[in-house]
Amino acid sequence: MAKVVNTDVSRLAGPVREHAGAAGVNPVLLMAILANESYKPHIPLLERAWQKLHRDSALGVANMHRGAYERTRRGRSFARRSWKELAHDESLAVEAAAWHLHDLAARLPGRASGFTDDELLAMGYNAGARNMLRFARGTRPGAQAQAYLDRLREHWAQARDAVGTSSSVRAGN
Repeated sequence: MAKVVNTDVSRLAGPVREHAGAAGVNPVLLMAILANESYKPHIPLLERAWQKLHRDSALGVANMHRGAYERTRRGRSFARRSWKELAHDESLAVEAAAWHLHDLAARLPGRASGFTDDELLAMGYNAGARNMLRFARGTRPGAQAQAYLDRLREHWAQARDAVGTSSSVRAGN
């Protein structure tokens, strides 16, 4: 019998609130990003097998790449944890994602053109910090980054309901 994969990330509301609070990031943003990243099944055995074929693949419910994890874990309580543990430990994956967003937020310029900070952070999570800064300076996102932002907006109300806050994101640009 095939195992049913649970892609409903609302089960992570507790760790999202906890780790977003510790990292000082919007829990709705973190939950919406997890919803965006739920497009693939997060089954540890499958992720380990895929990683053997594609060494640069992302792991865990937050789909974090090794490089992002290695930069994020420095000086943090999970610094001794391996990137490969993200496939097995949802709370670690959520914590690492929250601190990655924290680190991206520290790089945001004081004034950004056309996007909210949460939108920029989401695109930075998906497309990298350099692209996030380009978008903040007015460069229009490419198709992939725009699609990620559109999905984020689609998941926002569900994410807000899951974490129980009233945060909002602008509906369009």
